[in-house]
Amino acid sequence: MLRPFNHLLFFVLLFIVVVQGYGQTITGTVTDGKSALAGATVQVEHTNKGGYTNAQGKFTLEVIPGTYTVLISYVGFVPQRKPVTVTAGQTATIDVTLVASTTMNELVVLGSRNLPRTQTETPVPVDVIDIKRITSDAPQVSVNQILNYVAPSFSSGTQTVADGTDHVDPASLRGLGPDQVLVLVNGKRRYNTALVNVNGSFGRGAVGTDMNAIPTAAIDRIEILRDGAAAQYGSDAIAGVINIILKSNVNRLNVNVTTGANVTSQADNNMDGQTVQTGVNYGVPVGTHGGYINFGGSYDFRNYTNRSGPWVGAIYRTYPGAVDKTDSFLVANKITRNDIRMRAGQSKIRSSQLFMNASFPLENNAEVYIFGGIGYRNGEAGGVYRLPSDSRNILDIYPIGFLPEIHSDIYDRSLAAGIRGNVGEWKVDFSNTYGRNEFDFNVANSLNASMGKASPTSFRCGGLIFMQNTTNLDFSRRLGVFDVAFGAEHRFEQYQIVAGAENSYTDYGRATKIGTDANGNPILIPDPKGSVNTVFGPDGTARAGGAQVFPGFRPENAITATRSAIAGYVDVEANFTKEFLLGGALRFENYNDFGSTLNGKITSRYKLSEGTALRASASTGFRAPSLHQRFYSSTSTLFVDGVPYEVGTFTNDSRPAQLLGIPALKPEKSKSVSAGFTSTFGKFSLTVDGYFTRINDRIVYTDQFSGSNADTASAVDKEIYQLLSLANANRAAFFANAINSETKGIDVVFTYGTRLGAGSLRADLSGTYGYTQQVGGVMASEKLKGKENIYFSRASRIYLERTVPREKINVTLSYTLRRFNVFLRSVHFGSVEEATNDPNFYQTYSAKVVTDAAVGYKLTKAFKVSVGANNVFDVYPDLVANPNNTTNNQFRYSRRATQFGYNGRFLFARLELSL
Repeated sequence: MLRPFNHLLFFVLLFIVVVQGYGQTITGTVTDGKSALAGATVQVEHTNKGGYTNAQGKFTLEVIPGTYTVLISYVGFVPQRKPVTVTAGQTATIDVTLVASTTMNELVVLGSRNLPRTQTETPVPVDVIDIKRITSDAPQVSVNQILNYVAPSFSSGTQTVADGTDHVDPASLRGLGPDQVLVLVNGKRRYNTALVNVNGSFGRGAVGTDMNAIPTAAIDRIEILRDGAAAQYGSDAIAGVINIILKSNVNRLNVNVTTGANVTSQADNNMDGQTVQTGVNYGVPVGTHGGYINFGGSYDFRNYTNRSGPWVGAIYRTYPGAVDKTDSFLVANKITRNDIRMRAGQSKIRSSQLFMNASFPLENNAEVYIFGGIGYRNGEAGGVYRLPSDSRNILDIYPIGFLPEIHSDIYDRSLAAGIRGNVGEWKVDFSNTYGRNEFDFNVANSLNASMGKASPTSFRCGGLIFMQNTTNLDFSRRLGVFDVAFGAEHRFEQYQIVAGAENSYTDYGRATKIGTDANGNPILIPDPKGSVNTVFGPDGTARAGGAQVFPGFRPENAITATRSAIAGYVDVEANFTKEFLLGGALRFENYNDFGSTLNGKITSRYKLSEGTALRASASTGFRAPSLHQRFYSSTSTLFVDGVPYEVGTFTNDSRPAQLLGIPALKPEKSKSVSAGFTSTFGKFSLTVDGYFTRINDRIVYTDQFSGSNADTASAVDKEIYQLLSLANANRAAFFANAINSETKGIDVVFTYGTRLGAGSLRADLSGTYGYTQQVGGVMASEKLKGKENIYFSRASRIYLERTVPREKINVTLSYTLRRFNVFLRSVHFGSVEEATNDPNFYQTYSAKVVTDAAVGYKLTKAFKVSVGANNVFDVYPDLVANPNNTTNNQFRYSRRATQFGYNGRFLFARLELSL
């Protein structure tokens, strides 16, 4: 909930903002030749005057007498400049009809606190993704997958058998981590997910932002700033910023229904992964001055896919002797090896979201704005199959073993409200943004083996909650040749771990020895925290306690942690000449838990001609360690090269961390430089940008340390062993500032548009090459000298450097002819490597090309039907080469490397209604 201080500030500013009028106005209407364009950007060049069209496509700007050039733009259309002269006490009217765009000329606001510019005129690289056009043509329906196939520097893949990460796709910009890119909605900071990725997948140890929680039906466009921007926007913006702009149109109903399935030879019965998404958007005008409330929502269903093979190797053994009796076991139970399988593929998901975006105009161009949404997602993901004779199975409950399932319930809610207008010559924007993500874990089709046949088969395992409240006050104006902006921010965060039910984490097979009887036998009393195991499986090993696949959070894990931060920034840009622009930004932030940081940025652009410019930037940045990384603790089953371990994650102020000398977390620090050029010549547009980013004290999730109870073990190892045993774990992992890294690369974006015959053609070619590597040694504590390969192992280094493609090339062709449109796209995904410590499993997975195609036809002006495919040619990544690295033929494709997934061909049909 919003804090009382924020309430007070909001309402005080609402009453004290005084909007100055001038008596002269510029008014007009913006259309596409058929209907009004709501939300078009209207800017009086070389002034701080500007705004957006209302629901009727109308705008009003108040100015002093003079001659001006008004720039009007809307995503997907060619901007127009209109000269206008305004005399004292008069109103000048200009009406504009925009023409559909074929090149990169949309106005963007990202990357500058000042006036919007076209993509080819910004001093830093910015991509603009027209979501309406993409969701009409392309097969992808979620934000992460849309960007993965459209934006070359963006990577995201669906994970498998990775606990909660199966339901939140981690994403990367320019090869950096999911928590090194900042996500905004309507220019306001979006909160992170409550989940921290501690399993074996890309983004290990990171806390990202769940963009899939925002329905595409509510999104107008997405701007991607590919440049370090922490000096402008704060923590997390090391790799760049993604700004999601919500729709503002009214009196138009848009319904989009997409259905499809993976039709592929690798699926059971040649088809799985059935998908349905229904998206609806409608806006309601409010009042007579351009106010609006726009609603966008969706319902999604995605079935699971499975690319595992029949289980190879022993399925059932008898003891003593571990005799393989698989064949007789299969016959007796009337099953085959194909019945003993995991689910290696995308998880099953049901979700629904509703978003709102509203504006209520006040007098003299001021407005109150509100936006936010609610969402719910239920995920179902399989774990590793528990074999029937495994000590983790109870034959009386599961005679043929079982596939445990993690069921997640994910709740999102957000609300932003603010007021903006003019106070004298200053543009003022005051806002408060609240967001909350709750991630609840439940386990089904499972058991607590220490309870024997009395065990239930489903468990409530607790959950994670993250809340963020951000208050901003921003000022901007033009002073001569200078565009000046400054402001302040207060951010409050809260992170919670909620304990699960007792039976989800307790080992009921433990006891404490209190003495011996007359015969010398130990006297034991049941004690879940005891050091003596009393319940054993057929193979002689101790029965595992807690829910299989995901033990619940223990009361010792439960925590409520908070943090607050304050920041102030100043951002100045100046067009010293028509050709030369120079900008600079400084930002100071203070956190109550680790102190202060000051960061800066310099940008420049020089026009060589009207259509060609050079641009460059240099900046410092930082990323504060998340509350998740500071306070997350748990015990879970992790598989390392196919071997299961009960791994405890401990906080940096825990006793095991102190014994190992692991220090408190501190911020990551970065230095970035970029340089490039842009050019628009005729029907062509081209941008080329190179970049370099150095990150010091990068936070990683360590590999697993283990203690020892051997007689020859050191006192420290014995204490670690005992502490891990009390936590129901046999290994320990931590978050630590362990390494430095460098990332370098180049991005190229080329577009071409023309009339071809009776239709129009647009061609896009974009590519990226980025190289991330660890530099220097591992910064291990003195007590861990010699164990650097555990602190930051080869597998961890591969997750950092090579589990996302270094290069990606995208070629897209779209052709529209009257009622027909054709869409064709090929994406080259570069090679990736297997993240493993075992030399026997080293493998490089070769580059692949995935092709999408779609054809659309407008049956009427309001009704369109499209059919097509993602991965038309049913391309798969390379198979895992070493059979011993497949977990008995279950992971035939790597689950550690993120290339483009392994679901195969996806066929879809789409119906669109626009009224």
